[in-house]
Amino acid sequence: MSTLTTSFLPSLEKENSLFVYTTRRRRGHSKKSQSIVPVARLFGPSIFEASKLKVLFLGVDEKKHPAKLPRTYTLTHSDITCKLTLAVSQTINNSQLEGWYNRLQRDEVVAEWRKVKGTMSLHVHCHISGDHFLLDFVARLRYYIFCKELPVVLKAFVHGDGNLLKNYPELEEALVWVYFHSNIQEFNKVDCWGPLKEASSLSSTTTYLSSSELGETQMDNTSNCNLDLPQPCQGSCTCCFPSTRKI
Repeated sequence: MSTLTTSFLPSLEKENSLFVYTTRRRRGHSKKSQSIVPVARLFGPSIFEASKLKVLFLGVDEKKHPAKLPRTYTLTHSDITCKLTLAVSQTINNSQLEGWYNRLQRDEVVAEWRKVKGTMSLHVHCHISGDHFLLDFVARLRYYIFCKELPVVLKAFVHGDGNLLKNYPELEEALVWVYFHSNIQEFNKVDCWGPLKEASSLSSTTTYLSSSELGETQMDNTSNCNLDLPQPCQGSCTCCFPSTRKI
């Protein structure tokens, strides 16, 4: 799979590439003037494949509600095996994020369950740009890719931690808040994607777009619930958990 920092050069099409290059003939132009258009993909195919997901449970209990025991998700992808690894633990599984290659790509997705003023919600974090200039160069494309492929990520969470949701089905109605972290103000934002059950069922089809079209595309897949990000109580209380962010 190509990386999020791959330069936009022609290459052979591969099923599990992040960017699959194809050509689009412009109206009134010859074949020689066909433009190369990247097909944006994250974590391989847009359709979630349970067989390619490896789940690690590290110090958590599926019988304990995340309002009582911290619960986080760390999702990474291997370009060698083309498989996803999901760690379910009390804090971020930093061992998945080690190495220069992971620090270069920054295509991990991490999330945590939080109870704020008595209401459960899932907080998902994506790194768009910052750290190094290569990420800044493709910030718009990275933002687009994360938005298009987040339903697949959420499906991985739902499938991988299925027993928890089976024991506590009300968590499927919890709102999903997505944090896009970027040093560019346009992409540094927090969006509400609606209930987990709906957000994980949104369409996630591969889209053929030019770089200019990416800037004009609206993220119609996202669910705007028109709510303000819930803020925890100041000081100690029993209606917010965990007391400090794990991410």
